Amino acid sequence: QVQLVESGGGLVQAGGSQRLSCVASGTRFRFNVMGWYRQAPGKQRELVATMQTVGSTNYADSVKGRFTISRDTAENTVYLQMNSLKPEDTAVYYCNAVLMARSYWGQGTQVTVSS
Repeated sequence: QVQLVESGGGLVQAGGSQRLSCVASGTRFRFNVMGWYRQAPGKQRELVATMQTVGSTNYADSVKGRFTISRDTAENTVYLQMNSLKPEDTAVYYCNAVLMARSYWGQGTQVTVSS
């Protein structure tokens, strides 16, 4: 059974940095895509960043230049380095992984950016 476990959330001041990690277990296969989504109160879940096994990345316009996604493909681990954080980045951040057309989600980690 595939499981995704996020870590690294918490409270940070505006302008600060934070790094999220997500470790996937329960499969020997490498995920086709791993990434991060977020959901703020009262809003729909939205894409933050994704990274394919071949290394191509996709970022939401709102985080380009501030966030960086990286992967340890062999370990099925994905990271999100968040710099220059803004209060509007406050949300629950979810790890997502796709394998053989199936999508898996972590339980989420809260990131709160204070002004």
